[in-house]
Amino acid sequence: MFQTEGRVALSDKLDVVSQRMARLTDRTCVVLLVLLVLDVWLGVFARYVWPLPITFMEEAARYLMIWVALLAVSSCIAKREHIGMQVLFVMLPAPARRVLLALVDGLGLVFFLLLLFYGIGMVERGARVTTMIYGISKQLPFAAVPVSAAFAVVQLALVASRDQLRLSVQRDLVVCP
Repeated sequence: MFQTEGRVALSDKLDVVSQRMARLTDRTCVVLLVLLVLDVWLGVFARYVWPLPITFMEEAARYLMIWVALLAVSSCIAKREHIGMQVLFVMLPAPARRVLLALVDGLGLVFFLLLLFYGIGMVERGARVTTMIYGISKQLPFAAVPVSAAFAVVQLALVASRDQLRLSVQRDLVVCP
């Protein structure tokens, strides 16, 4: 009985950490999205309403959109909201679902760890390249890849551990990848 209570308590703690991280990421994405919308509105205003010599809108919008999209990946992982074949998964017996879930989560971890590793190299190479309009290093825009991959690795490790603990206690629970 103690093992079961310990697993449930650990699962709950992992869930709390995962949700807090997701909430922080969501708020960051909202701030970046607000900046993106304001940037696009300023671009429309500067082009069609009151011609202003502002040239950074398109480039800023592109990099803000990349950051928002990539950061949102870890939030979706926290809620297991990515696209999956749940119809077939639900039809499997409970032990097979648990193994398949662990396999899918393991593949996801490998993918995001590779993305993190190669993303760091991309950021290093981006230091030698400048943006067309700003003339600044592409390190900051390229940093979205390893930063979001690191968030995804942490979030996927938390969620995978949480779900495997829950499945070890509640064998009939259905958690879809």
